[in-house]
Amino acid sequence: MSGTTRPEGRVLFVTGTGTEVGKTVATAAVAASALRAGLRVAVLKPGQTGVAPDEPGDAEEVGRLAGPAAPAPEHLTLCELARYPEPLAPDTAARRSGLPCLAAEDVAKEVAGLAERHDLVLVEGAGGLLVRYDEQGRTLADQARAVRELGLPAEVLLVASAGLGTLNTTALTAEALAARGLPLLGVVVGSWPDSPGLADRCNLADLPRAAGAPLLGALPEHAGRAGGFPALAAAALAPALHGHWDAAAFTAAHGAD
Repeated sequence: MSGTTRPEGRVLFVTGTGTEVGKTVATAAVAASALRAGLRVAVLKPGQTGVAPDEPGDAEEVGRLAGPAAPAPEHLTLCELARYPEPLAPDTAARRSGLPCLAAEDVAKEVAGLAERHDLVLVEGAGGLLVRYDEQGRTLADQARAVRELGLPAEVLLVASAGLGTLNTTALTAEALAARGLPLLGVVVGSWPDSPGLADRCNLADLPRAAGAPLLGALPEHAGRAGGFPALAAAALAPALHGHWDAAAFTAAHGAD
């Protein structure tokens, strides 16, 4: 109808319980499933570390995996705000490189602009939730809070490992989010092993309890190397993330007796 304003898009911050838990592949999976559903998607990597200026970063990897699901090129936007060459926490990498740190307010402004033009904005953090981005110790959580202060209802998706030790880091992250008033949408297992052990299988039931939030997917091991990634993503993510994965059925089939 003429004169109406399109609602701003959903904002989802993607963080992990640590490094190497499959956060980028999970971000790509959510993007691919949303694109398959006909949504316009933006993926923002606020601070990229450990990548040279001429090398592809995490945003480009998301584009490689999720891009084939886009109905048209304009349905997927990839953004990166800062890049630091050493594989360190963003504030340390910035200090050592002599480059400016990334301010939470600048991230929030970028997210708000993307949300005006897209149905879903995915913000992929570096490392875990409380990794520092600047000299004041502000984190991805502070970026999410800055977005919410602009009136956008940002949520957080937590990517966790499957095996031993994941319950503690998941519970700690969930507590940190709750203490900051940030809603946790759910948990995705970033790499479900081909041959799961007892801890992996038990954690299918225990992860939602540790997080106080639902299990919303389990991406198979080496998903980023698989062909047909968009279809794989939809099969590995729950309807809340535009897929058709069923947590109860997966837990019944793969969980511990």
